[in-house]
Amino acid sequence: MTSSRRHLIAFVLLSGALALAGCETAQSPQPAEPAAPTGLPLEQPTFPAQNLVGRWGLTAYHNEADRERTIAAAANQCRNPYVITMGPSGGVMMHLADQSTPTELALKGAPGGRNFIGPKEDPPGGPQDREVVSFDGRVLILRWMDPEVQSRYGTMVYVRCGAEGAKPRARSKPRAPAAPKPVQPPIQRQ
Repeated sequence: MTSSRRHLIAFVLLSGALALAGCETAQSPQPAEPAAPTGLPLEQPTFPAQNLVGRWGLTAYHNEADRERTIAAAANQCRNPYVITMGPSGGVMMHLADQSTPTELALKGAPGGRNFIGPKEDPPGGPQDREVVSFDGRVLILRWMDPEVQSRYGTMVYVRCGAEGAKPRARSKPRAPAAPKPVQPPIQRQ
């Protein structure tokens, strides 16, 4: 290889290295983005945790238009109810997303009368929380705070089951009065 060719290759490599170095120093360091608030201030919930204890029919929906149909379907799930019990520290035993065993979760109040169910150590509205969309004592509707989890599981609908989680009995139709038995004429002897 000739000397001039080596010099040309060295020049090209050096020029490329300087160009890359210039790209690195041309950008000024960007300040770190402030962290988004992770939750809301903690307040008293609008109802006590023990109001959630019981047996529930459970279903979910993704489209708001399916809400009423899903509530009716949840009532039919009482043959295999989802059971919520009290936890040892005053919370409720429920499942977190993608967990096979229940965990004690706290009922957490937030400004505006909002309620959340989630890990006690997280502020209301944390990523593992569910927001109580509505609760009337019989129907409980929960929305996951994590958008990815919400997209997979949907809005959860719990409908309180009757005694011992038994499926409510269908109302029986009133019986029609029994038709009179035909009367056989007496046998006549001759």
